[in-house]
Amino acid sequence: MVKDSIRTGLSFGLTSGIITTLGLVVGLSSGTGSKSVVIGGILTIAIADSLSDALGIHISEESEAKHTTREIWESTVATFLAKFVFASVFVIPVLLLSLSIAIIVSIILGFSFLSIISFIIARQERARPSRVITEHLFVALVVIIATNYIGNLISTTFS
Repeated sequence: MVKDSIRTGLSFGLTSGIITTLGLVVGLSSGTGSKSVVIGGILTIAIADSLSDALGIHISEESEAKHTTREIWESTVATFLAKFVFASVFVIPVLLLSLSIAIIVSIILGFSFLSIISFIIARQERARPSRVITEHLFVALVVIIATNYIGNLISTTFS
């Protein structure tokens, strides 16, 4: 059984890593059409946003004043590692495929990972998996649509 502190970090890091990176990949792709810009964005997210989210979890856990120092650090490290690894995974399709295909593959991968995580969370909470999965995929879809729109808007406005 996974400790609550690690579960907190993993679930936050995985979800944030997937949704944030998908939004970034879609937005940068539609805005620039450049593989190097998309890869640079993914690596930036993998490092900067992973550290930022880990610090956010760290401070949040500290502010609750109900966790041990060890639990706080477990959540912090789990958040960083989960977000870093899952954000970095999205570099692979961009490196190996054409950008347009890589975006489709990334969305499929992201939705698959998010569905699995959502299913596990629903089972732990004794909630209906279909409701939890649909809710989480809907949020991811909104992020993808919004970032695609913004990317296209920036591309047409500044080109």
